[in-house]
Amino acid sequence: MASVEVDVFAALASPVRRELTALLLDGPQPVNDLASHFAMSRPSVSEHLKVLRDAGLVSERRSGRQRIYRLEAGPLRELSEWLGPYERFWRERLSDLRELLDEEDGL
Repeated sequence: MASVEVDVFAALASPVRRELTALLLDGPQPVNDLASHFAMSRPSVSEHLKVLRDAGLVSERRSGRQRIYRLEAGPLRELSEWLGPYERFWRERLSDLRELLDEEDGL
């Protein structure tokens, strides 16, 4: 597995970081707006954002004294492409299971 996927998996292992990426689906936001959604200090939220930034999942730009964060789709797209064959594998297995259970009900 490429290190990009490992970094993305590690970054998304935290529920806080997954929530941050979900919040950024609505578009770029200042760190203070993002931090307002959590019961933790702004520096703690900034640490989570740094992990996401290091994994390439978010980008940061300064606007005056504010730091604005934006979701970056590239690593998620790469991860989705890597996971695609496994998703097809499990769909087929679940379909097979559904057919087996339907046959069992018919007996």
